[in-house]
Amino acid sequence: MRTKSSIVLVAVLAVLGLLVYFTYQPILSTIKLGLDLRGGLRVVLQAQEGEGEKVTEDTIQKAVGIIRERVDSLGVKETTLYPQGEDRVVIEIAGEDDPEAAVDILKNTAQLEFWDEEGNVLLTGKNLKDAQARVRTDTQKSEVLLEFDSEGAKLFAEATTANVGKPLLIVLDQEIISAPTVSTAITDGSAVIEGAYTAKEANDLAILLRSGALPVSFEIMEKRSIGPTLGSESLDKSIRAGIIGLIAVLLFMIGFYRLPGLVADLSLLLYGVIVLGTMSMMGAVLTLPGIAGFALSIGMAVDANVIIYERLKEELRTGKTLRASIDAGFKRAFWTIFDANVTTLITAMVLMYFGTGPIKGFAVTLSIGIIASLAVALTFTRYVLVLLANLSKNEKLYGV
Repeated sequence: MRTKSSIVLVAVLAVLGLLVYFTYQPILSTIKLGLDLRGGLRVVLQAQEGEGEKVTEDTIQKAVGIIRERVDSLGVKETTLYPQGEDRVVIEIAGEDDPEAAVDILKNTAQLEFWDEEGNVLLTGKNLKDAQARVRTDTQKSEVLLEFDSEGAKLFAEATTANVGKPLLIVLDQEIISAPTVSTAITDGSAVIEGAYTAKEANDLAILLRSGALPVSFEIMEKRSIGPTLGSESLDKSIRAGIIGLIAVLLFMIGFYRLPGLVADLSLLLYGVIVLGTMSMMGAVLTLPGIAGFALSIGMAVDANVIIYERLKEELRTGKTLRASIDAGFKRAFWTIFDANVTTLITAMVLMYFGTGPIKGFAVTLSIGIIASLAVALTFTRYVLVLLANLSKNEKLYGV
């Protein structure tokens, strides 16, 4: 039993070490920094009054709402968006490989219309219910599937019935993007935009149509790079303080809890890889509030281990064996840890749903950290402690 446990323990520690070694640098290199840490692109959009269009405060507020919906759909992270004056909108983007392309999509009017071959408008995008990009299985070409509301379905049925055998022009911002020939009347309220689209182009078009048309057109009045809102000195101090605090926690856990404390430190390494790796895969942008969320979740991860170890020590003092104390300690600590983490997770979810920008970044990082700390504390930590219990029964190694 001891030999087998020794081999398994060495294998677990070797895998953990290799995981940290080979993923640490790639993860850090793929996580993007936010406006406060790295800066980004600042664009000022000027609303243009057209024929029959008047720019008002309500118009700008509606435009801000539509652009924000496009931001969320595009997955552009940590974007600051707000009205300026009576006829301008300011967009600040961080963490994008091609921020100017993102701005072009955000400011497009996206006025969808269906014309007959004489140029008469038969249907507009105001009756559009949904738009989704898809890839056809037979041709492997990307297209956009449109779905109309009940009024739009009726109008589209009338339009296709009257134009069987004729082209039906699909027009976006006064530009013909597709001109399919109507082969039969379409009465189910759906249509397909076909063309030489890449998957990204089809998805971007679907986002524009799904979010709705902007009430007015916009022109770029100003476009420039902006520096980080935090100075390099503030950032360096924050990083230094975080490192010092983390080292102090690691040393405290080993000094007070001894062998379980060392296990807790190893668990924190795995926890850090999981949290940062998840953020990297999500394409999350790391801001100072996000770092605060990460630090808070580290504290909760350490707290979970403290609760478990205190329960373990209490069981040992009652005269139970080390293995029985580990099992009982985890069982007694489970609901305390679960309740504390779930209530915090609910708060983070509320912040994530109602918050924007840095607040949402804090909530996302905290949520990932809570879930990761629960998983690591209740699986990895317990498994390693059981392996160590099979190797040594010396209770002094557990701080008793």
